[in-house]
Amino acid sequence: MNNANVLMVDEKYQSYPEGIRDKLLSLRQLVIDVSKKIDLPAQVQETINANEPSFVVDGGSPIRIDWKSQTPNQYAMYFQCKTKLVDTFKELYDDTFRFDDDKGIVFTVDDDIATRELAHCISLSLRYHQIKHLPLLGV
Repeated sequence: MNNANVLMVDEKYQSYPEGIRDKLLSLRQLVIDVSKKIDLPAQVQETINANEPSFVVDGGSPIRIDWKSQTPNQYAMYFQCKTKLVDTFKELYDDTFRFDDDKGIVFTVDDDIATRELAHCISLSLRYHQIKHLPLLGV
């Protein structure tokens, strides 16, 4: 990541309210941790896309995280809606997560996040183009 991009990403995180910032930084760390544990063709790059922190990797589908002032007690992890990702997550974890249609997983500030399950969702997204042809993404 070049210095200008690092600065943009850091500024974006600093723009969030403190409690939300901590929640988003935890999601960020989970994406980074998962990316280090799975076999990826390239390193995950963090950038800003649609004014949201975004994680991209060759062979994967982008992951974005954000908080909206219109819903101050919620934040979310978004996935590419034109994929099978969120439908697969619903099939696997409908009792575990709340979903924003086919866009992503929504959390409240009071949620205890099911980290193992969310890490699995992140892993599927980061490997999406390698597994998209498999039923239920190979799960």
